[in-house]
Amino acid sequence: MSITNSPEASEFSLEKPAATRPRPPPRNSEMGNSSLDDAPNTDFMTPPLERDQLAWSKIRSYFQDAFSEFFGTMILILFGDGVVAQVVLSHGTKGEYQSISWGWGIAVMLGVYVGGKSGGHLNPAVTLANCLYRGHPWRKLPVYALAQLLGAMTGAAIVYGNYRSAFDAYEGGPGIRTVTGPTATAGIFCTYPAPFMTRTGMFFSEFIASSILMFCIFALADPNNIGAGNLMPLCLFFVIFGIGACFGWETGYAMNLARDFGPRLVSYMIGYGHEVWSAGGYYFWIPMVAPFLGCAFGGFLYDVFIYTGNSPINTPMLGLQRLVQPRKSVWSNTHRSAIDAKV
Repeated sequence: MSITNSPEASEFSLEKPAATRPRPPPRNSEMGNSSLDDAPNTDFMTPPLERDQLAWSKIRSYFQDAFSEFFGTMILILFGDGVVAQVVLSHGTKGEYQSISWGWGIAVMLGVYVGGKSGGHLNPAVTLANCLYRGHPWRKLPVYALAQLLGAMTGAAIVYGNYRSAFDAYEGGPGIRTVTGPTATAGIFCTYPAPFMTRTGMFFSEFIASSILMFCIFALADPNNIGAGNLMPLCLFFVIFGIGACFGWETGYAMNLARDFGPRLVSYMIGYGHEVWSAGGYYFWIPMVAPFLGCAFGGFLYDVFIYTGNSPINTPMLGLQRLVQPRKSVWSNTHRSAIDAKV
């Protein structure tokens, strides 16, 4: 809002006196045209300073990070689970495996665009790595994780509602929902391992995919490297597509607790039963644990060998003093900055 719009500041107005002020351009009606002006009518718009005082504006500002991560993750699952549903339920006539890799790449790209105001993490393991190595406030970790989980559940529920008739036709009737077998559809929502996979192989597959993901994210975000800048979402599209195309076959490359556990919980709630937990030798816990370890390891590798900016790794003992000095001044990512601000 300009200063001339404020009654209190009217004496500082830069407008010329009426006698010397040039006459504004004629309106359409003055030129013999009875149509409305081309310029939009902005009388209904609330000035920015007043808009910021609205009750909902305050609520939205306070919960901005949560809303951002919620809707970003919801978009992620809408496109990700949506492409799997289309490929599976059409018996492969509307896509194939590479369609799924493309779909998940697009899902991440659009999710990051939607959730950009909060950083577009969309993944509790990515949030954890940012807390460990990039100074992201630890207090925000549970907020981000909960918003991501709820967003993933909402996205999965919407996909199911959209394709419910297709589920019925594919499975053989209403209410028939199977996890294994020739007409199984549980894999539309979450990941399940290939039958030949061992427990160690399952864990390693998710660990290595998550490590690659975090290593590449830190590389793309590093201003002292080539850096992706505003092209970060597009670059992440290729990262996810590459991981899916090269490492996704064995376990489905979940790499994300929210992406896997949220839709898995939804599938349990809509009738798939206890097998969503027991399938694959109770595989469900692996995409909940391995991504945290993998992302932490991938971030560690990047900071040890490439990153030259501010990171606990670039401190004495590679930041391990956090383990032997569990004080707030050591662990908190915001305590030291607050002290510096006061000084």
